[in-house]
Amino acid sequence: MNSTNAADASLRGLGTCCAVTNAMLHTLLIPDHLEEKFYIGVLFAVGSAVMLAVALALALTKRPLAAWLTGALVSLGMITGFLLSRTVGLPDGYHEPGWEPPYGVLSLLVEGLFVIAFLAWLRDRAAHSTVPTLPHRPDNEPVPLGRGRAKRR
Repeated sequence: MNSTNAADASLRGLGTCCAVTNAMLHTLLIPDHLEEKFYIGVLFAVGSAVMLAVALALALTKRPLAAWLTGALVSLGMITGFLLSRTVGLPDGYHEPGWEPPYGVLSLLVEGLFVIAFLAWLRDRAAHSTVPTLPHRPDNEPVPLGRGRAKRR
């Protein structure tokens, strides 16, 4: 396994672990949130299901870009929702008073780590990608006979 494959496998493994942990944490909170604010519980359920799909895709697909993008968007959405619910509040008067330890802090940690792993994966992918180019001929290289400009007679 070369370094590119090792980095890809490591980052995918980290992303998979973060996605599963994120799904587990939010799944544990679904029942309470369904009672408190139904739509928040539904969002937690949908987010958990999507993150499980992301984890499976990261682990099983050869081209994980869509999984990474989906997971990063969901993670950023969850981070945003968490922060808004503790500052200005969310629709229908939903406002949480604190960080909801340990779930709030752990959720922020795994969501942020997922986004960081995605950015590292993108950087690694860009650093090791080879873009095909046309062969380059230096200006001072002689042109073999039969090629180049036609000879005048």
